[in-house]
Amino acid sequence: MTILLALVAAAQPFTIAETGQGFATLAAAVESVRDGTATILIAPGTYHQCVVQAAGRITYKAAQPGTAIFERTVCEGKAALVLRGRGSAVDGVVFRRFRVGDGNGAGIRIEMGELTVTRSTFLDSQEGILGGGHPSVRSITIDRSSFAGLGQCDESPSCAHSIYLTVDGLVTITRSRFERGTGGHYVKLRARRVAITDNSFDDSAGARTNYMIDLSEGGTGLIAQNMFVQGRAKENRSGLIVVAAEARTYPTDGLRVEGNIAALAPGAPADPAFVADLSGGRITVTNNRLTGMRAFEKR
Repeated sequence: MTILLALVAAAQPFTIAETGQGFATLAAAVESVRDGTATILIAPGTYHQCVVQAAGRITYKAAQPGTAIFERTVCEGKAALVLRGRGSAVDGVVFRRFRVGDGNGAGIRIEMGELTVTRSTFLDSQEGILGGGHPSVRSITIDRSSFAGLGQCDESPSCAHSIYLTVDGLVTITRSRFERGTGGHYVKLRARRVAITDNSFDDSAGARTNYMIDLSEGGTGLIAQNMFVQGRAKENRSGLIVVAAEARTYPTDGLRVEGNIAALAPGAPADPAFVADLSGGRITVTNNRLTGMRAFEKR
C-alpha cells in the first residue's frame, strides 16, 4: 500500500494531506481549511455528501482515482461541489446521478476562482460541470476526464449540457472522452479563448443531442486532433462545431480547427456541416479528415 493510501486508510474518510487531520464529512474538512491552501484526500467509498467551498484554495483528490464516488446529493440545489473559493482542483473523483428541479444538477458548479479537473468521471446527470460568469473565473482546465449520460432539453425551459461554462478567459479541454449524451450539447462554452485538443466525442449512442462543440458567443483559439462520431438520434444534426450561434461577443479571427477526424455513425443524417460559423470572422478549417459531411458552412 502506498504512503498516500496508508494515510487515508488510517484516518477518517477525508484527510488534510498537509497535516494528516481526518474528518468524517467533506464539509468539515473544507471548513477547517478556511482561507488557506490544502489538499483533501478522499478515501475509497460512495458518498452521499456535498459541500460549498466559500474560501481558500482546495484540491479534492481521490486517494485512488476512480474509487471516490459522489452521487445524488447536492448543495444549494446545484451540485455535489459548489466552488467559490480562490481556486479549486478535482483529481480522480467520480460524480454520478445528479438531478434537481431547475434541470441543472451537476457534479461540479464553479462560481468563483480558477478550476482544474483531472482524471475525473461525470455520469448520468443533468450536467457534468457547470458555471463561470464571475470575473475571478479566468481559466478552467479539464484533462483526462470522462463524460457520459449527460444533458437534457426536456426537464426545464433551457437545456443542460455535459460541460457548460462561461469564462472571459481560457477554457482548456484535453485528452477527455464524451459519449452517450442525453440532450443538449457535449461542450457549450461562452469563452474568449479555447484549447480543445486530443479528445473523443462519440455520439453513436446519444439521444436527443445537439452540437459536439458550441462556441455560443464566438471565441478564438484551437480545436485540434479530436475524434468525432455524429450519431443518428439527433435533436439538431445541422453541425458538429457551431460558432456564434447566439451572439458575437468574442472575436473569432484566428480560430483554428485543424487535424480532426469526423465521421457519421450508421444511420446518422447525412451531410451536416463539420464547422458552421455565424460570426463572419476569419476562421481556419484545414487538414481535417471528414466522412459524410461538409467541411465548412457560413450561416
